[in-house]
Amino acid sequence: MMNEAIVALSDVQLKVESEAGTVNILRGIDLSVGRGEVLGVVGPSGSGKSTMMMIMAGLERPSSGRVMVAGQDLGRMDEDALARFRRDNVGIVFQSFHLVPTMTALENVAIPLEFAGRADAFERARERLEAVGLGHRITHYPGQLSGGEQQRVALARAFAVEPRLLLADEPTGNLDGETGARIMALLFELARERGTTLVLITHDAALAARCDRSVRLVDGRIVGQDAAPAALQAVGGHP
Repeated sequence: MMNEAIVALSDVQLKVESEAGTVNILRGIDLSVGRGEVLGVVGPSGSGKSTMMMIMAGLERPSSGRVMVAGQDLGRMDEDALARFRRDNVGIVFQSFHLVPTMTALENVAIPLEFAGRADAFERARERLEAVGLGHRITHYPGQLSGGEQQRVALARAFAVEPRLLLADEPTGNLDGETGARIMALLFELARERGTTLVLITHDAALAARCDRSVRLVDGRIVGQDAAPAALQAVGGHP
């Protein structure tokens, strides 16, 4: 299932000039993520985790290196092409939900489907909300929903166009422990059911252990990686 690389980063570097001089945010990232793989990304704050995710999404351009996602070289695309690429291939879930406050849950989930020109946008949006257990809340606005419900709307929106790659940046950071656990169980379930490649940034070691593999970033470099016990057993290894 994971022999095809959906994400391939080759010597990816990002340097930013400041008054104090050059700041090296990413220092030569080499990383391959297979089709259907669930990858955890861990590391201290400021290590470059979110920046690496933004580069995978084509929302940030590296200073050098090659970024291949779903067989496409993102470095060869202009901004319009990148926007179309994200629309068709990438879902993103942030910890801050990023729902449009003046739109209902149904309208929020329908946004990417409408951008994709789907005539059945609202029908599919309703199906996605039902899949995350919010079929009874489709007419509610974000302000009328709990934090956990808002994140479920965000998950439904991210999965609406059946992306090949889902990027999640600390998706439970603004939720209490019990609600966050339910959201993560739902996220893993949806990714497994749909065969979606999931890249999850987390500070939670227990969550990272549930992934097929995890990589650790420190100071803009990958300094180590680990396979979860289940993945090791699948290939005859030992935790």
